[in-house]
Amino acid sequence: MDDHSRFIALLSQQPLAEADVLFLAAGDGNHRVPYAAKLYKEKFAPRIAIVSNDTRYDYGSAPSSELAAELIKYGVPEHALHVEEVANNSKSESVRMMELAKKNGWKTLLLVTSPHHQYRIFLTWLKSMRDAGIELILINAPAPLPWFADNPWGRRADLLEQEWKRIEEYQRKGDVASFVDGISYLEWKEKNI
Repeated sequence: MDDHSRFIALLSQQPLAEADVLFLAAGDGNHRVPYAAKLYKEKFAPRIAIVSNDTRYDYGSAPSSELAAELIKYGVPEHALHVEEVANNSKSESVRMMELAKKNGWKTLLLVTSPHHQYRIFLTWLKSMRDAGIELILINAPAPLPWFADNPWGRRADLLEQEWKRIEEYQRKGDVASFVDGISYLEWKEKNI
């Protein structure tokens, strides 16, 4: 089994755990919002952070204020939201969240994204965490969304291929961790939780 396949298998089977903050990644329309609200209501995290200023609606992205309004419709109180509109992609979201983690003393982060996006976002966050020189527990929490549903930006099953290409491209640029680094981190995390 190669490192790519091993990383997929290991990350996909990570258990949910409580965290200091739930990070809601922008993208995939508002489809991630109900799951983030559900995890908040089930007390997996006392707050939800969103830092997007991305308005590529044809790509499924929306700024934090719109996602926050949706979360409030799902019963998340405004006081539980940390909303900023400063980041326009996954990398800049992760960099900002590392700054917020340092500032607020957050040690555990619950990452809510879509199933096809979970691998890239996890490796991106791992790289940003290492670049920031901090040690956090990153908890993978992809929203349970259908793989084959038609969306204006594409079916998640089809978008998965793009994600692998992006991971390769961003690894060359040094923006995401390697699969080996991801595996090593998951082993460390399992021993330290």
